[in-house]
Amino acid sequence: MFPWLLLTLPWLALLAFLALRVRPPRGLGGEGTAATPFVSVVVPARNEAHNIGRCLSSLTASRYPAFEVVVVDDGSEDGTGDIARAMERGAARRVTVVDGLPLPDGWLGKPWACAQGAQAAGGDLLLFTDADTIHGPELLGRAVAALEEDGAEVVTVAGRQLMESFWERLVQPQLFMVLIMRFFDIEGALRRGRWRDAIANGQFLLFRRDTYQALGGHGAVRGEVVEDLVLAQLLVRRGHRLSVRMAEGELSTRMYRSLRQVVDGWSKNLLVGARRTVAPWLRPLIAPAAAVVGAGLWIAPPVLLAVSLAGDGGRGLTLWSAVAVVVSVVCWAAFIRRMGGPPWYGLLYPLGAGVGLFILFRSWLWGRRVEWKGRAYVLDDPAPGE
Repeated sequence: MFPWLLLTLPWLALLAFLALRVRPPRGLGGEGTAATPFVSVVVPARNEAHNIGRCLSSLTASRYPAFEVVVVDDGSEDGTGDIARAMERGAARRVTVVDGLPLPDGWLGKPWACAQGAQAAGGDLLLFTDADTIHGPELLGRAVAALEEDGAEVVTVAGRQLMESFWERLVQPQLFMVLIMRFFDIEGALRRGRWRDAIANGQFLLFRRDTYQALGGHGAVRGEVVEDLVLAQLLVRRGHRLSVRMAEGELSTRMYRSLRQVVDGWSKNLLVGARRTVAPWLRPLIAPAAAVVGAGLWIAPPVLLAVSLAGDGGRGLTLWSAVAVVVSVVCWAAFIRRMGGPPWYGLLYPLGAGVGLFILFRSWLWGRRVEWKGRAYVLDDPAPGE
């Protein structure tokens, strides 16, 4: 019996790692600066009619005294631009809607829309944010204060992920657990200049304009589907100061609204982003290694428990698989609760893991092909050394 219990160590080690090694970024402080540089908030939007009104309403209710909003309507077919044009400017000095130009060769949609928004912007600071975000009234001021407080050139803010449907609550924690396991101490990595361990949240990226221009703007990541990750890596590699903060009470995002959107969205990002975070020689190993680890941790124990309870396994197998399943349920229940979901979803973790593995294999099969919002791309391989 004792050797079987030893086999539960990976699950216990995972719990210990999450409890002892994960270091969330610092939270945003108060508005502790008298400086109020003019901020241009750039919102790229393609077919975001269901999100754009709520996003702009939250942005224009900001208490920051000096900002504008620039919406780039990226070829929307659902009236996104009309909704944006009908919005009141609220506290903003102006709300401008730019009709996006056709996509040039070599560009992906979001970087191209962001580049056009930056060109139309007049601010000393440029905030790039997504159309599916909701901003608290103090967020912009607190982010500007963090820029000054940290002596940073770029501040990125992570917020709360809204999960309102069954499949969002089941699958989103699976993928965010992967991110947390990979980027468990972002601020420590940035202090040490470990550029492969750098990451930014494209849902909220606040640049000093001169830094954005020195980096080459979004032209530097024109062909990247994980443009926020690559921007963070470029910043660190070139010696710029990136600061990462948390603001779960001020920033929220509902990334996807259905199982199809969850699968499509993560399929385009998952392996493309993972390959960017490791040395070139490791890239071919990521997908098979992740599949083996994921299946071994989350799928094998409940399957073997069911087999043993059916009478096809010994007492040792039953005990081991039961302990592994119980520890897994506790782990997932706690994590889902931390993300704002009902903890009882932890009981369904094998189903969530199964969908996560499906996304992994789909991303693996796609390779350099990406499809998103009606556009299909073939991505370039990273340059040597990237």
